[in-house]
Amino acid sequence: MFWNSFILAIREIRRNVMRSVLTILGIVIGVAAVITLVTIGDGTTLQIKQQIASMGSNLLMITPGKRMGPGQSSGNIPFKQADAEAIAREINFLTAVAAVSSQSLKAIYGNQNWTTQVTGSENQYFQVTNRSIRSGRTFTDSELRSGASVCIVGETIVKKLFGGRQAIGEKIRLQKLSCEIIGILGAKGQSTMGTDQDDIVVIPLTAFQRRIAGNQDVGFIQVSVQNDVSTEKVQSDIERLLRVRRHLSYSDDDNFSVMDMKEITKMLTGTIQTMTALLGAVAAVSLVVGGIGIMNIMLVSVTERTREIGIRLAIGALEDEVLMQFLVEAVVLSSFGGLIGIVLAMTGSVWLSAALQVPFVFNGPVVLLAFLFSAAVGVVFGYFPALKAARLDPIDALRHE
Repeated sequence: MFWNSFILAIREIRRNVMRSVLTILGIVIGVAAVITLVTIGDGTTLQIKQQIASMGSNLLMITPGKRMGPGQSSGNIPFKQADAEAIAREINFLTAVAAVSSQSLKAIYGNQNWTTQVTGSENQYFQVTNRSIRSGRTFTDSELRSGASVCIVGETIVKKLFGGRQAIGEKIRLQKLSCEIIGILGAKGQSTMGTDQDDIVVIPLTAFQRRIAGNQDVGFIQVSVQNDVSTEKVQSDIERLLRVRRHLSYSDDDNFSVMDMKEITKMLTGTIQTMTALLGAVAAVSLVVGGIGIMNIMLVSVTERTREIGIRLAIGALEDEVLMQFLVEAVVLSSFGGLIGIVLAMTGSVWLSAALQVPFVFNGPVVLLAFLFSAAVGVVFGYFPALKAARLDPIDALRHE
């Protein structure tokens, strides 16, 4: 019975192709929108995780001042290099500790200039932030101690100032500091926040403090924790150590912040997933609208085929068979809409992923759920017209003009 109903449904759809296409348009748009939004959301979430992981594995960021809200802090007493040394010396299970200071300055070479981020730190900085040296070398111990005028630059600096030419051995000017390029960092691309991670010049911290900042302050401290070690435990140990070093009593609030990059990852991905779910729910409304369209057309179809239904009933067709015929037709219509929507969604997702430069993540369960939901829409909204057809009186149906 089901197969015969399916054949009749296909025949009826082919008889009114344009009407069928317009009927399932809401289903197509709804399924395509839901799958596309979820796919792009999953890709964005994966990209955020990858980019934050590229900043450093098990990374803790220690900044002066107690954070009060976006862009606000209080008790901003700067760190000293001795604080970073104390953390490296007294806290267990650390891979590397880097004291960092940075400032936006103009880099000049010949008649070319480019405003970039100048960072003062030590060789541990490259380990903490998972940065590699593409060519050249890192700082020597004597260069770090004496604050030598040497620097390691990112790919963007090489492109902007040297046009991609060989830069090692050349000298660039940073404010009043003329430094020799001894190394070039491997490319990392855009960060999660949209900043260029290759637009950077790294110099010894001592040189930054003496020649640029004019003080011994440290902007922030980055700590890399060993794998398979709880960052929460290390974070609490660092907080206790810094409270002692900054002479805070039991009743005093922290005048510093220790941020776990894993928490930042959870916050960002959680926000994106919430927005994706919200937009997906809005897009799912199209499925309901499409279901109403299917109900409307099926009611019209029942009216148009009243005599056909009467003939079937008169020659012995059961009510259940007529009910099945129209219900299957509604489900086939909505399922076709779901399949077309999936094809459009996959095509659109691949194109949007490339345009937005986010990974394409195929979410099989969501695709299957969207298809099943589209079929369920056909069942729900096709049942009433099918029931109306099944309950027609054969005599009245045969008299229908």
